[in-house]
Amino acid sequence: MSEVPLFDEQIRGLEQRPWGCFRVIGDYPDCKIKRLDILPGQRLSLQSHRHRTEYWVMIRGTATVTLAEEQRELQPGEMIVIPKTAKHRIENGGHDLVSLIEVQLGSYFGEDDIVRYADDYQRT
Repeated sequence: MSEVPLFDEQIRGLEQRPWGCFRVIGDYPDCKIKRLDILPGQRLSLQSHRHRTEYWVMIRGTATVTLAEEQRELQPGEMIVIPKTAKHRIENGGHDLVSLIEVQLGSYFGEDDIVRYADDYQRT
């Protein structure tokens, strides 16, 4: 008997990014849910979103989150709310993979709802 994939992993594609990858594990009219895996030494761009609030739940590793002008470390089991229009980023400064679940709530969840302010990969 074959194993049933958790979160539709065979249907949803893995999206590669310079900092690691993400996979959409739930896509609904009122929310989108992703798993993000951030490679050691990498970070996402300093960014904001006009149409959505994000909830990040750490599931693996330790990461540094910048929210507005403040920084804090997140451990597995901890959560942070990223309000709509708030500048934010997450960084994996360690030697192990960082994984988190991202829940997006708002009126639009497209990948083009990203305003980049600083980016290590020249995507601003």
